[in-house]
Amino acid sequence: MLAEHLSPNAGSSNAATAFSATASAANAAAEPVVACFSITAVADPQVMSRVLELFAKRGLIPSRWHSDLSGRRRDELLIDLQVEGLEREKADLIGHAMRQMVPVMSVLISQKSYA
Repeated sequence: MLAEHLSPNAGSSNAATAFSATASAANAAAEPVVACFSITAVADPQVMSRVLELFAKRGLIPSRWHSDLSGRRRDELLIDLQVEGLEREKADLIGHAMRQMVPVMSVLISQKSYA
């Protein structure tokens, strides 16, 4: 049993597995990731600036922003935006903050990456 621990090859499969997992994680991190947000809110003039503020205070600039008035009476605001390089955890935190805004009715978050 002691010889097992002292052998230079002991645990090499575990080391190879750990290296492989680390390399896979590094490759995944190297791929550009884009966080996509789709927000539906009451058409209120302050909604767009309040949504943008959530990114600005984190030093982020959306790479894409599109908004439309919608609904029968044009009383809904639909915002689709994308932010490059935003990790899923931070995107979820920002989405949670958006959902706390009174005029916001729904927030959908997705992620895309380019090979």
